Amino acid sequence: MYCPFCGAEDTKVIDSRLVAEGSQVRRRRECLSCRERFTTYEVAELLMPRVIKRDGTREPFDEHKLRSGLQRALEKRPVSVEAVEAAITAIKHRLQTAGEREVPSRTIGELVMEELRHLDQVAYVRFASVYRSFQDISEFRAELDRLEGAVQGDRER
Repeated sequence: MYCPFCGAEDTKVIDSRLVAEGSQVRRRRECLSCRERFTTYEVAELLMPRVIKRDGTREPFDEHKLRSGLQRALEKRPVSVEAVEAAITAIKHRLQTAGEREVPSRTIGELVMEELRHLDQVAYVRFASVYRSFQDISEFRAELDRLEGAVQGDRER
């Protein structure tokens, strides 16, 4: 680690601590040349995969798109901002830990629907109706039946 004061290459770690709920390491360092002390923070760099769109084009993962899609589905629903942020974090974590360099947009859509199913059933059906391009009321009814069956299965566990 280069010293930010004199540019020397040699520094030593004086103290290390976990911070940010264990997702960062705070290190107190001392330059061996000028004796100045400074703090660094270390985090794991997990890259987000590229998204393969339905038309075959590829684009970088966009957290803003993910957030706006969730917020649109959850509009006027009693779901806290913290719950939405937790869902976004969960989706991003699953994408990062999958280890794939590219994922189909369909995979992200399925992850969003899974999170919405747990957050708010009305928002889930809203999102599913657009995502799956429901054409008539029978498709809505089939999705509601599927949701009701899943909820009953969750209760029995």
